Amino acid sequence: MSDTSSSQALKDFISETEEIIGTLNFDLVKLADAVETGDCDPDVLNGIFRGAHSIKGLAGMFGFDDLSSLSHAMENLLDGLRLGKVPFTQHLVDTLFSSLDVLIQLIDGKSNDENFTLDLVPILAQIDQSAEGEASSAEDPLAGLDIDPGILNVLTEYEEHRLLENIRKGRAIHLLRMDFDLSSFDQELAEITEQLKQQGEVVSTLPSAGEIGERIAFQILFGSELNCADIELLLSRDDLDISTCGQAEVAMEPEGFVLEEPDARPDTVMATVERLPAAVEEVDGGSSMRSISRTVRVDIDKLDLLMNIVGELVLSKSSIANIGDRIKASADKELATELAKATRILERRLHELQKGVMDVRMVPVGQLFDKMTRIVRRVSNEQGKKVDLDIRGADTELDKLIIEDVSDPLMHIIRNAIDHGLETPEERRQVGKSEKGHVQLWASQKGNHVVIEVHDDGRGIDAEGVRRKAVEKGLISEGQSLSEEEIYDLLFMPGFSTRNEVSDMSGRGVGMDVVKNNIAALSGMIEVKSTQGQGSSMIITLPITLAIIKALIVQVGDKTYAIPINSVLETLMIDADVIQTVEKREVIELRKSTVPLLRLSQVFDLGSEEKEDERRLFVAVVGLAEKRMGFVVDELLGQQDVVIKSLGKALSFVQGIAGAAELGNQQTILVLDVAGLMTEALRGESSLNV
Repeated sequence: MSDTSSSQALKDFISETEEIIGTLNFDLVKLADAVETGDCDPDVLNGIFRGAHSIKGLAGMFGFDDLSSLSHAMENLLDGLRLGKVPFTQHLVDTLFSSLDVLIQLIDGKSNDENFTLDLVPILAQIDQSAEGEASSAEDPLAGLDIDPGILNVLTEYEEHRLLENIRKGRAIHLLRMDFDLSSFDQELAEITEQLKQQGEVVSTLPSAGEIGERIAFQILFGSELNCADIELLLSRDDLDISTCGQAEVAMEPEGFVLEEPDARPDTVMATVERLPAAVEEVDGGSSMRSISRTVRVDIDKLDLLMNIVGELVLSKSSIANIGDRIKASADKELATELAKATRILERRLHELQKGVMDVRMVPVGQLFDKMTRIVRRVSNEQGKKVDLDIRGADTELDKLIIEDVSDPLMHIIRNAIDHGLETPEERRQVGKSEKGHVQLWASQKGNHVVIEVHDDGRGIDAEGVRRKAVEKGLISEGQSLSEEEIYDLLFMPGFSTRNEVSDMSGRGVGMDVVKNNIAALSGMIEVKSTQGQGSSMIITLPITLAIIKALIVQVGDKTYAIPINSVLETLMIDADVIQTVEKREVIELRKSTVPLLRLSQVFDLGSEEKEDERRLFVAVVGLAEKRMGFVVDELLGQQDVVIKSLGKALSFVQGIAGAAELGNQQTILVLDVAGLMTEALRGESSLNV
């Protein structure tokens, strides 16, 4: 295999395993939630088992023996749990999480170096310890059931265990027999199975002996608290034949049965779990190579290439429009009209292509939120705290690259919320709160931005304590007057930390300057809101994409800049006399609200000369989240689609600039970082390092 083919195969392996691990992570969190009740959802457990088996197979194909050994050990442990040979305990769940952590480390290491490996002896020993089972009873628990021995003899070991589990729970065991048309039996059987799963567990589905004309019969072994009448009401089938095979003495017959719609739970954490048929085959017996998912994974580098091509088309369209304007100024009107028509067609098709490419890049933030569930569990266990995570808006979409870049800042915010924001169970009881703290992770789309909110119901931020710490560090003077918002902004100052005063304030200053810088690099903004004793909120506002954007082209002095249109609320032409000065800041009154002004000529130290005969100014009113500001410019040159290009690491120190873009006339201009400019201006910085 060539180096190129080998490299591509490794990328495919990493992509495949990352997707499996994402599902494993979410399912393990659901499994951990069931430890307290001891009632393990077999569908979730089977999903985890299949995930470990898939990783074992993939690792074996690529010759990664360490990954294969670890996933095989996990598979054996999970199989023991599935079959009731291993007790379902907190220690077992912790072992599975530790194993997943090592898997992630191995896969991450191999993405950079195929020969990367770790010492697996400790984790394999932990798995072996967790796999120690309990001695089984010599008495046959199935002996008292009125089930045809022919059915019992064909049950797999797993199905037999699930039958015993239903008996242990006190459920009645029913044998349902019904027949279906040969042309549609698979769909009808699947629908009935889903209906039954809402009210119990389908232990096994077996074809019945013989066919009835053009029909086929099935027998379903079903464990539930429902009685026969309830099941008949649930399925409403004339051909249904039900017999009750047995029931433990502790089982209670329900007096009545009310059919309910499945709980959609829109405001809670959700996951799509692939369900196994009741009759589980031996997975080692040769699994299909067909992909269950219809989703096509695309290398982000290929999407970037497509985006660059679209960018070039944008420039071509602008060039054609520019030539058209020049022809229009000449005598050949007919040619100008034809060119204008061709330009409109190109623009329309380009817009469709742009939208299509952007849709491919967009992924739901649920991919990011699912990773946070494991972080919440790990940090809460480390701190000895009970935490409930509420996820909403997981289907909100963001550019894939933005999601990747915001994952670390979001993880840091959530860690701080649990580590420093939430009180211990004892402290919460003392102040009249429930022992379990609540962290809310919400996402929503607002216009061309996505807002990610992290709320907690912890101790909140001690604003006065933050102010005292800032005075101690020399960040502000003793008598300096600051608003609450300005005090919270101190938390994002480099080196600001309140870690040693966790009892007085939430300690959110730890590393928050890095969080703010990473979000600012995405042209985003972060806000802090807090009520002492009740909790805090971190609100992140991000653009949906950073690729092709529509921009407002402005002129300041002899320089031309682009302002992302998704941040521009409106443009104004005002008389210089309406400008007022409040606390040394220029402001204007706009619809009964005060909007601060920022003169870009002063920010970038352009030294533009004011014309004495011009008393009118152009203002672009920009906004992010709840903040508003007016950028004062010399000219508004119109709107245009631009492709933002990075300035590169060599110019990463430049503030207030999001990147560069090329106009249709081959002119290169700078794209303003609205969030960065607003943040620095509100802090009182008069000029930036450009």
